[in-house]
Amino acid sequence: MKTKIFISIAIIGIAFVLYLLSLLEVFPLLLSVPLLFGAVFLSVSFVNGRNRFKGF
Repeated sequence: MKTKIFISIAIIGIAFVLYLLSLLEVFPLLLSVPLLFGAVFLSVSFVNGRNRFKGF
């Protein structure tokens, strides 16, 4: 569980740096925004993906 959190934080950090570079017009904005959204979405799904009771 802790490795998933560490990996998700690292991916969000990389995507955020690419987003900042796109604001400086070094990296394309069209690629960085979906990458940042996907990184945040995957990290939230990793945190919420716990064992749930599915019934008997």
